Amino acid sequence: MENVGSRIKTPSSSKEKSRFKGGFWLVVLGAALWGVDPLFRIILLKNMTSSQIVLLEHIIISLIAIPVIWKNRHEFKSLGWRHVGALLFISWGGSGIATILFTLGLTNGNLNAVLLLQKLQPLFAIILARLLLKEKLPRHFSILFILALGGTYLLTFGFTIPIGHWSEFLQVGSLLSLGAAALWGGSTVMGRLMVGQMKYETVTSLRFVLALPLLTVITWSEGATWTLPAAGTTDFTLVMLNLIGQALLPGLLSLLVYYKGLTTTKASVATLAELSFPMVGVLINWIVFQEVVTAAQITGFLFIWFSLFIISRQSDSSAPAGER
Repeated sequence: MENVGSRIKTPSSSKEKSRFKGGFWLVVLGAALWGVDPLFRIILLKNMTSSQIVLLEHIIISLIAIPVIWKNRHEFKSLGWRHVGALLFISWGGSGIATILFTLGLTNGNLNAVLLLQKLQPLFAIILARLLLKEKLPRHFSILFILALGGTYLLTFGFTIPIGHWSEFLQVGSLLSLGAAALWGGSTVMGRLMVGQMKYETVTSLRFVLALPLLTVITWSEGATWTLPAAGTTDFTLVMLNLIGQALLPGLLSLLVYYKGLTTTKASVATLAELSFPMVGVLINWIVFQEVVTAAQITGFLFIWFSLFIISRQSDSSAPAGER
């Protein structure tokens, strides 16, 4: 039993090395699928509100997730109240509210800034892990955090100094994006509480299913009229295809591929692989939405990336690199 374990931990055969490389590219693919999110979501926003989109995509994913939960229902026997709380935070905060904030951010700010600010998510996870799980902060964390904050400033304001009212100083889209990153970072910490309690497929499925009641209440209280195109028309078919694509590609499939890749990929390597997310997102914004990346945004992104890369090198390579 010990010999088998040692072979798993320190792969030396070409087959095991190939699996490691395959895991790296799975992380690249999973993160890249997050970058195509605006391609679907921006089109859907022409016909529905943010909460309506998130509710419908959760309903679609739940049709696939419920059978998984039923199959693994025996895992519920070992859960305590803190695990229930963690699951609710992951589903309500990470899957429900954070997704709505991110969607709203796309309509109230610079698309590239909204996407690139999501690289702050691991910083929020580290801070919350220190407060809630009493984990030790990385060396020189204060300096790295200030550097990352400087990067977010450049992403939001560029090389200019904002002067005027608070409404001019704080851009709504950037604040919404940071709120989503904080909730997704918190979901990573809550996810660590679930390690060893459930399979990752079960936790992923519960993340979407448990969010349905909250999203239903939010959508109902919003009082917005459903303005879907008439059934049978070309516009209706286009909206449905984009909705299904949004739910299955940057939603469900990206998470499954990403977490599968993490099983054989170190966190420091996965952090580099995750750069495919903002790069694909910015590329799509440039080609489809004519959003050109500025020199200030590139500089800000490099500041954030450098901070996260140094932190990831100090972190346990077996820890999750982040959650979407």
